[in-house]
Amino acid sequence: MKFTTVAVLACVGSASAFVPHALPAARMSARTTTMSAESPASRGDFLKSAAGAAALLGLAAPALAEVDNPVVPFLGGGDKIDVNNANVRAYIKLQGMYPSAAGKIVSNGPYSSVSEIYSIKGLSNEEKAAIKKHESRFITMDPQAMYTIDRINNGLYR
Repeated sequence: MKFTTVAVLACVGSASAFVPHALPAARMSARTTTMSAESPASRGDFLKSAAGAAALLGLAAPALAEVDNPVVPFLGGGDKIDVNNANVRAYIKLQGMYPSAAGKIVSNGPYSSVSEIYSIKGLSNEEKAAIKKHESRFITMDPQAMYTIDRINNGLYR
């Protein structure tokens, strides 16, 4: 279920808990008192109005939804990899990159350009060749804490 569907159901369900159940007229007059000259609204009327309000909220919800972070497509699920935010496992499918070159890339940085990767201390000639082979797949975006915090060890183990 989508979030908006769940939200609508939760609103209607919780609102219906506060509406008095329909009672026979004889029992209702003995158990309830009204503060106005009008007859009390029925449970059905209240549910209709609550459902209408929830529907309006559901229509407005997409406009209030947070747009995905622009970094997400470049964390390893697509053709391009952001060297400032992707974790070490993003390089696993790139031949010659994982784990040594990938570990050095994520352990250093941030990088303002992809060419800065070649200045990492301790990078072997084989690792530089692997990086050069896949360099067209790398991009640099602004580092974001929510992604850089687990770049080395993201808790995924074989």
